[in-house]
Amino acid sequence: MDAPRPPWLIEAGHGIFIVDTGFHRDRFDAAYLMVHGGRAAFIDTGTNFAVPRLLAALDALGVARAAVDWVIPTHVHLDHAGGAGLLMQSLPNAALLVHPRGAPHLIDPTRLYDGALAVYGQAEMDRSYGRLVAADPERVRHSHDEMVVHLAGRPLRLIDTPGHARHHHCVWDAASQGWFTGDTFGLSYPEFETAQGAWILPTSTPVQFDPIPLRASVQRLLAARPQCMFLTHFGRVTDVERLARLQLDLMDASVALARSLPPGPGRHAALKQGLRELYLASLVRHGCEGPAERLGDLLAMDIELNAQGIAVWLDRDASVAS
Repeated sequence: MDAPRPPWLIEAGHGIFIVDTGFHRDRFDAAYLMVHGGRAAFIDTGTNFAVPRLLAALDALGVARAAVDWVIPTHVHLDHAGGAGLLMQSLPNAALLVHPRGAPHLIDPTRLYDGALAVYGQAEMDRSYGRLVAADPERVRHSHDEMVVHLAGRPLRLIDTPGHARHHHCVWDAASQGWFTGDTFGLSYPEFETAQGAWILPTSTPVQFDPIPLRASVQRLLAARPQCMFLTHFGRVTDVERLARLQLDLMDASVALARSLPPGPGRHAALKQGLRELYLASLVRHGCEGPAERLGDLLAMDIELNAQGIAVWLDRDASVAS
């Protein structure tokens, strides 16, 4: 009898497995393992602390580490790619396929680490991310728009998807008719699912959020008529047209809120409060039950980061306009 799979390894169909990385809480952050024709690929890796689970997922599925051909972070934010360098040390035949704007930061992660340190502080860096491991430059490959790579003959198409970050690409899998979206298609946590389905919100984390290219990137994803989206936060979602409308409507409302606030030391707190009210009102319309305090607590980190990112964009936009 086969041993039962661990609860953090979730089958999603078409040879795709969700690895719950355990980052912050259960079912918050995913890496994806695709197995096809005896070969394998990881899409997103989570942090350094996720690497033991990624390797254990291979073991649970009977996949040799030497059978992994690709490691593909959607972008180099640490909850998506922080463990890439460390993971590569255990995968002797894998290539690390990275957006060209992000590749230098995985080869020399000093600036990546320092940038995250400025946002999170040393204690959080030590607790959640650890020290970053540099990737071997000889094993790094750059993606380009409309690039196609293959996993044992299975085509994976990559497109450039700025808006959340300029170093972001998404991966189309024709077999599942789904996109691996990183953060381009927003965040959808299982705690907020209702009879109406999943709920989603945009992510505007520092420092490269820009609503105009993000809208274009979402529309480009929809042009493929996907049956599903594989989100890093979290899991496989369907009903993508409805979710896209919800994400973009909340993004527009967030931008309008930010533009309505006067600059100054009180803006950040006002923006956080406004975003909290905006998200909670959307959840009520979605039929999500539970005390507002609990729902707000689940979104607290995203509210903080979204407020920071929108403010960075707003100040940059004002600077360009002047």
